[in-house]
Amino acid sequence: MNYIYKYISPIGIITLSSNGTALTGLWFDGQKYFAQTLSEPYEENLLPVFEDTIKWLDIYFSGEIPDFTPELYVHSTPFRKAVYDILLTIPYGHTITYGEIAANLSHQMGKKKMSAQAVGGAVGHNPISIIIPCHRVVGVDGSLTGYAGGIDRKRFLLELEGGNS
Repeated sequence: MNYIYKYISPIGIITLSSNGTALTGLWFDGQKYFAQTLSEPYEENLLPVFEDTIKWLDIYFSGEIPDFTPELYVHSTPFRKAVYDILLTIPYGHTITYGEIAANLSHQMGKKKMSAQAVGGAVGHNPISIIIPCHRVVGVDGSLTGYAGGIDRKRFLLELEGGNS
């Protein structure tokens, strides 16, 4: 069984999903790829992992840095998981480019080169927005590109964090 819960954020309603123990999804309602990893049947229920996630989001949206991460489970390809692992290392208030992630991955995998576009595809399909901070990924020139939740939300999140790059 899968579960969902709705969270009202300063920038829109967020749907959380869980497999019963871990957070499996966090999407702005109506965003691109909304609930792509959520399968039916599901029911709305306030689970402990949702309580942890709500606490994390409340701290985050108050402008503070949460000192914990709810339990996460990402069902995805090994490549995308590797991208999400890198996203989890981007410090609060900092950004990284798609190209930097591609270079990091190519080094990890022992390859000469990795496509920044492939990285962009993985980042865009991130099923746990904000907590896996895909909003911290920017274009090579620092431009705000490619956020499934919308550029205005990306700008808000980066400004909330102080936007150090």
